[in-house]
Amino acid sequence: MIWIDTDMGFDDILAVMIIADSRKISGISLVFGNAPLEEVRKNAAGARSLLGWRMPIHTGAAKAILGELITPGHVLGPTGIPTRGARLPECPPVPVSPALAALSGWLEALEEPGEILALGPLTNLAVLALSRPDLLPKIAKVTWMGGAAGRGNQTPSAEFNAYADPEALKIVLDSGVSLDFVDLELCRQVLIGPDDLRALEATGTQKGRVLADLCGAYVDIALERGREKMAVYDPCAAAALVIPEAFTFAPGFVEVELTGTHTRGRTVLDQRPGITPNCRWAMHADAPRVLSLALETLQKAALS
Repeated sequence: MIWIDTDMGFDDILAVMIIADSRKISGISLVFGNAPLEEVRKNAAGARSLLGWRMPIHTGAAKAILGELITPGHVLGPTGIPTRGARLPECPPVPVSPALAALSGWLEALEEPGEILALGPLTNLAVLALSRPDLLPKIAKVTWMGGAAGRGNQTPSAEFNAYADPEALKIVLDSGVSLDFVDLELCRQVLIGPDDLRALEATGTQKGRVLADLCGAYVDIALERGREKMAVYDPCAAAALVIPEAFTFAPGFVEVELTGTHTRGRTVLDQRPGITPNCRWAMHADAPRVLSLALETLQKAALS
């Protein structure tokens, strides 16, 4: 059983698609991140309409633990999903259904610990850790697309999901939950370019046209910055659950910087001999296999 916590950009949608093809998704909780929460709720409704999702979707945090709202609107636009012209179906936002109550209820009902895939700021999970620490033993593992051992993308030091709510990351790290990081450097091993979309563009279906358009606009983020291909972010974290043999993880100890003028949100990874680990860090991915999984998932959805 798996729960997904997401800020519902295009790569989040593809990550959910990858999981849905092989695992039962018990529920989805939404969090601010790629866009303000209201836009995230609209994206979730549109994705559900396009792809026929049946799992319940719940509304989580609209701001960081300390009340700040940070989004990458300068990159992703006001909706959090760039487009070349096509859009997700226009739908009312998913109804407000509190994420904390839903996630707590799911964990309470589990006979065996369940897994969580987290694709945005960790605010919802931090709220859970603070309000229901008794339920944390019911979490077998959290796999998070977040952090950076090297250069960031929101700032020179910090990856966006960590920067948007570093206090939440600190709370989750200190909670003792088993945490797997799929960080920027890992995701940058898996790249998608215009040529990879040809088969999807050729499907000729309405669903295929929408998916090809949104995926193409996602690739355009890199092209507009002079790069030939775009990193596959959230789908890498999903792939780590679906094809774990394609990834190499190593133990490490992570601290997150909360106060640095130039380094707030930086994740500092310590893998020196003798450290006591508090996480596992993804070191390597079989990039062709991960990319194939993502492209096959898109193709299958386009033709369904």
